[in-house]
Amino acid sequence: MKPIRTFNVSPFLPDKLEPLRKLAYNLYWDWNIEAKDLFRRLDHQLWESCRHNPVALLGNISQQRLAEVAEDEGFLAQMKRAVEQLDYYLQERSWFRKNRNQPAQKECYAYFCAEYGLTDCLPLYSGGLGVLAGDHLKSASDLGLPLVAVGLLYQEGYFSQYLNADGWQQETYPMNDFSNMPLHLERQSDGSELRIEVDYPGRTVYARIWRIDVGGVPLYLLDTNIEPNSEYDNNITDQLYGGDLDMRIHQEMMLGIGGCRALKALGYSPTVYHLNEGHSAFLVLERMRRLVEDEGLSFDEARQLVQSNQMFTTHTPVSAGFDMFNPDQTMYYVGHYADIFGLSREEFLSMGRENTGDLSSPFSMAALALRTSSFLNGVSKLHGEVSREMFQGMWPGLPIEEVPITAITNGVHARSFVAKSKQQLYDRYLGSSWSDRGTDDPLWDKVYAIPDDELWRTHERARADMVVMIRDWLVKKLRQRGASQAELDKAMEVLDPDVLTIGFARRFATYKRATLFLRDIERIKKIIMGNPNRRLQFVIAGKAHPKDMPGKELIRELIHTAREHGIEEYVVFVPDYDIHLARAMVSGCDIWLNTPRRPREASGTSGMKAAMNGLPNLSILDGWWDEADHTTTGWAIGQGEIYEDQEYQDNVEANALYDLLEKEIIPLFYDRDTNGVPRGWVKKMKNAIRLNTPQFNTSRMLRDYSLLGYFPASDRFFAMTENNYANTKAVAKWKKELFERWYDIRIESVDVSDNSEMVVNDTVDVKAVLDLAGLKPDDVSVELYYGKMDSDGDIVNGTALAMEPTGEQSEKGTVYKGSLISHSSGLQGLSLRVLPKHEYMAHPHEMGLILWAE
Repeated sequence: MKPIRTFNVSPFLPDKLEPLRKLAYNLYWDWNIEAKDLFRRLDHQLWESCRHNPVALLGNISQQRLAEVAEDEGFLAQMKRAVEQLDYYLQERSWFRKNRNQPAQKECYAYFCAEYGLTDCLPLYSGGLGVLAGDHLKSASDLGLPLVAVGLLYQEGYFSQYLNADGWQQETYPMNDFSNMPLHLERQSDGSELRIEVDYPGRTVYARIWRIDVGGVPLYLLDTNIEPNSEYDNNITDQLYGGDLDMRIHQEMMLGIGGCRALKALGYSPTVYHLNEGHSAFLVLERMRRLVEDEGLSFDEARQLVQSNQMFTTHTPVSAGFDMFNPDQTMYYVGHYADIFGLSREEFLSMGRENTGDLSSPFSMAALALRTSSFLNGVSKLHGEVSREMFQGMWPGLPIEEVPITAITNGVHARSFVAKSKQQLYDRYLGSSWSDRGTDDPLWDKVYAIPDDELWRTHERARADMVVMIRDWLVKKLRQRGASQAELDKAMEVLDPDVLTIGFARRFATYKRATLFLRDIERIKKIIMGNPNRRLQFVIAGKAHPKDMPGKELIRELIHTAREHGIEEYVVFVPDYDIHLARAMVSGCDIWLNTPRRPREASGTSGMKAAMNGLPNLSILDGWWDEADHTTTGWAIGQGEIYEDQEYQDNVEANALYDLLEKEIIPLFYDRDTNGVPRGWVKKMKNAIRLNTPQFNTSRMLRDYSLLGYFPASDRFFAMTENNYANTKAVAKWKKELFERWYDIRIESVDVSDNSEMVVNDTVDVKAVLDLAGLKPDDVSVELYYGKMDSDGDIVNGTALAMEPTGEQSEKGTVYKGSLISHSSGLQGLSLRVLPKHEYMAHPHEMGLILWAE
C-alpha cells in the first residue's frame, strides 16, 4: 500500500541528552574514542546490531534507557567531555592556517569521487578507492583544509555478500534508510528540498542533496530517487557500480555535471577541482559550459582556465580499468556540449581520446581528465612509473621519465584504523599528537621505549578480540543463510587465539592471487599443522564484483580446497568484508599477506593499516610495499621480478612464500623468552610502527597534496581570473598563436665543440641557431638533453639543461648557447630540444608539444 504522505520522525531526547544529537551527526565520532565509547555505553547490543550507527541507535533505544542515562552523572560527564573534544577539534585544526600564505580571496578545494568509505554504517563504498577517499576527507578535516567533497548517495550501495553451501558468492542489496543515517538533507530558505537539474536526452533528471559532516569537511551526495523522476532515473543512484554502460554514463553525468551544479546551488565557488579517478570527468564539460555561457569566454579560454586549477588522481594500473564509452553513445548523451563550444564531432571526441588521430577509439574518461588537468598523479612511486608508461602516447616525443604524471603515495587515517587499545598505548608513550606527526619528528623514536611485554600483551588481546568477533560474525552470517546447527557449532570454535595468524583481505580479482598460498597444498598443510606447537592459521576476506565470475571462482576454490584437504579450521573465509571487519583484522592478525601480480597493485592500503597496528607485512614488492622498508618492517616475496610465464611466476613466488614461512617467520614468532614474549618479533612490530605510521598516513598524504597540488592550483586560479580573466585570455591567445607556428620552427644548426674524446668533468660548448617562425625567444625553452646511451642507441634518463639566447640574430635565426659538464664516464649522447614556455603554464608539457633536433 503506497502512502499518501511521508514523515521523517526524529528521535526524542531529554534536554540533558540533546548534545548526543550533535555528536551523532558529525562523523568525528568515528575516530574519537570518547564519543564512540559513549554511544556503545548507551546500549552495547543495539550499538552492534545497528552497525555502529549513532543516529539509528538514538532512534531505536528505549525512552526508559534514555531517562536512566539522563540522570547518570558519569554518563553526562563523559558526554560533556566528548562534546568539548568535538568543539575543540573544530576550532583548533590549524595546519592549513599555519602553512598557507592566505590569498586575499577565500579558497575552496572541491573533491569528486564515485564512492566514499567513511564508517561501516554508511555502505557507500566498494573497496580501497572509497576507503581512501573517506580517509582523504578525514585528514583534510584534521589539517583544516578548505575542502568540500561531492559524490552520489546510493539507495542500495554496494552489495552484501554471503556464500551458499557450495562456497559460491551470492549478493543481496539491503536498502539504505537515509532517515536513520548521519545525513542532513539540504533545504531552501523556505524549507523545501534543495534540488538540481541535469539534462539527459529528451528529459530532465532532478536530484536532491544530502550532507555528511566529516569533522570540518562537508560531503555532499546527490540522490535521484525522488519524484518526478522516472523509475529508470530513480535508479541512477541505486547501486554503486551496478547496471550496464548506459547506467554508468548516467551515473557519471550526475556525479560530474550534477556535482558541479550542486556546489553552485550551495553557494560554493571552488578554486581547485580534484578528480579522484575519472568517474567525475564530465564536470570538465559543465565547468567550460558555465564559463562560455555565463562569463562570455571562448572555448579555448574556458579550457585554459579549467586546466589551470584542475587535478586528477588515477588509481588504475591498466588501461582496461578506465571507463570508456563508444563515440556514438558519448555524443548521444553529452554531444550537446559540442554545440555550445562550437566544436565538430571529432574535435569534441578528441578531448577523451588518448590518440586523437584514431577516430574509431572510444571516449575515455581518464583521457578527458588527463587532457584537462594541470596536476596529475599516481598513488605510489611504482604506480607513477606505470602510469607514465601507460599514458606516454599522449605526450609524443617526451622521454618517459618526464611524462607529467607524478606520484603521491596513498596513506590511511591512523585514528580510524589503529585499534583502541593500541591508540591508548601510543598515546601513553608517544603523546596524543602521534597520528599527525611527520616522518622526521623525534617523537617516533619513543616507539622503541614502549616495553616489549606491554606491546605484546596489547596485541595478544587484539588477536583474541578478533577471534571472538569473527566467530560471532560467522554465526550471524550462517544463521542468515539457514545453516545447520552443526555448521553453527563449528563456526563458534574456528581459529585459535594463541596461533600465528596471517590476514588476507581485499577485492577478489584474479591478479591479486588470493589462492597463491595454496598452490602446493601438501607443503602448506605441513607448514600449517606439521608442528602442533608452531601452528599457522589464515583469516581470508573479500568480495568479488558481482559480474566477475573468475573472482567468484577464486572464492569457491579457496573454500573447496580447505574442505577437501582438512584445513577448514586453519583457513577461514569471513564473508561480507566491510570497514568494521577490516579494523578488527588489521589489528588482530599477526602478519598481513599480499600477493598481487606486479605491477598490478596501484597502491594497496590495507597493509598500511596493518603496519600502523604493529603487523609486519609479507608481500610481493608492488604498490606501496615497493617503497617501504620491507626488510626491517616485514618480508618481501621475491625481488620485484616480472615474468612473462605466469604459471612459472606463481610457482616461484609460492615457493618463496613457503620458504619465508618455514625458515624465518614461524621460528621468529614462536621463539619466546621466559615471559612468553617473542623479542625478535616485537622488534619487527616496533619497526613497522615507527617507520610506516608517519610515512603511509593520510596526514602526510594531504600535506603533499596541499603543497604540490592544491596551493599552486589555487594560486593559478586567482592569477587566471583576476581583471576579468585577463591572464586566461592572454594565455589562450598565446597558445593558439604558438600552436599555429610550432610546426614551422626549424633547428637550423647545432655546433658542438670538438670533444669526441673526453674525460670526466670536461666541458662541452654548444651553439645552436633556430628559426622561431615568428615566435619570440621568451615563448620557447631551448634545452640540451644529454645522458648515457642504451643498447638501442637512445639516451636514457637524460638531463635537460637550458640554453640561453645570446641576443644575436644570424641570417637563419636566433642564436643560443649552452655548456654542459659530463660527470660520469662511458658512452654519452647529446641532443637539443624545444619546448613551449609561459609563466602561467603549470609545466612545460601542458600543450604536449616538443621539437627535437634531427
